[in-house]
Amino acid sequence: MAGQREGSLEAPTRHPLGQKSEKFWDEADLFSELERVYDICHGCRRCVSLCDSFPTLFDLVDESETLEVDGIPKSDYYDVVDQCYLCDLCYMTKCPYVPPHEWNVDFPHLMLRAKAQRYKKEGASFRDEIITSTDTVGKLATIPVVDVTVNALNNNGLFRNALEKGLGIHHEAPLPKYHSKTLRKSFDNALTKSSAFEAKEVGRTKGKVAFYATCYGNYNQPHLGEDFIKVFEHNEIKIDLVTKEACCGMPKLELGDLDTVEKLKEKNIPVLAALVDQGYDLIAPIPSCVLMYKQELPLMYPDDPDVIKVKNAFFDPFEYLFLRHKGGEFNTDFASSLGDISYQVACHLRVQNIGYKTRDILNLIQDTHVSPIERCSGHDGTYAVKKETRAKSLKIAKPVVRLVDKKEPDHFTSDCPMAGVQIASLTDKVDSAPHPISLLRLAYGI
Repeated sequence: MAGQREGSLEAPTRHPLGQKSEKFWDEADLFSELERVYDICHGCRRCVSLCDSFPTLFDLVDESETLEVDGIPKSDYYDVVDQCYLCDLCYMTKCPYVPPHEWNVDFPHLMLRAKAQRYKKEGASFRDEIITSTDTVGKLATIPVVDVTVNALNNNGLFRNALEKGLGIHHEAPLPKYHSKTLRKSFDNALTKSSAFEAKEVGRTKGKVAFYATCYGNYNQPHLGEDFIKVFEHNEIKIDLVTKEACCGMPKLELGDLDTVEKLKEKNIPVLAALVDQGYDLIAPIPSCVLMYKQELPLMYPDDPDVIKVKNAFFDPFEYLFLRHKGGEFNTDFASSLGDISYQVACHLRVQNIGYKTRDILNLIQDTHVSPIERCSGHDGTYAVKKETRAKSLKIAKPVVRLVDKKEPDHFTSDCPMAGVQIASLTDKVDSAPHPISLLRLAYGI
């Protein structure tokens, strides 16, 4: 949830990104703004406990000759940018100087602007292009037989050492498995048409959702689709698969490749907007993908009516179930308890400002207690797998690992499957991190 703002009772607001303006791409203006904001951050230092951008900045200041931002060489400014993975927590939970404050600080979007300018000028490494092309990699790695080979190689020590040496993918970083029977293949690229009941509106929810599988849900954890269908239909919510989809664009956004983000937006938005016109609400299993449609694309294209239409129809899945619960339409007849659950609250869920609806729903299960952990997993999709940032990722994850080890829960979960895998691979007390919707299905016994 957003923190209180010093000196103002007004809620924080967010200005459009402005990537279509000439000023956005002006390098001199960018560096002037970086210096201004870096100086404000140096004087405040409230965000030092978040990502490594802020310790990097403060070390640069403290090691400079002047002990101020003016003593940092401009060539080092990008050292700070490289550590930002656009989690948005500084903006939404820490910074007292965001709009409407007159200093108008938007650190994440400033970092994005810097990433975009550098990408347009220099491009990106082969590795970074590959690991952010989730759709392309997924399609290739899920070809029958190829998926078996890829999974075997990713678990082979010799291959992983070679991969680290040649491509810069850390040899110890968990890599996702690929499945030739993807979610979309399982449903033959069509709507499931398995709901036998009529949609029932409750509050803002229409009782009919289109499930945007995401790259990860389609290629890496296709079983998630079945869990979502079982749970939503158990609650008499019609659920269909989005007819076709491409990557939401979040990996390319974090790379600064705004042209590809726009191309992906042009593929996805017309499909999703058409589903909204047909009376569907929209959900996705990954918080980053939900945030892309709820926040990032609307801030990039605030004048596109279809983008706004999709934004208004997109829900976090547990936000959706909780709204149904408030209207008396959530099934609380559980077959079994889940005991103690340690729940890592994904950063891209926290910044949606919807509260901890996953916790609230799971706490409805009898004899079940959910302990939220409001700390970053350090994964960020790519940050945890890169050779140069793996150690920093582990440092960020350490508090979560320590809490899970201390708690020794019956289950560990995170709304972000990648965050869940990261923590489960580091802790001694849990072996896996099922998605919260999978735990809900377990409690229902369906």
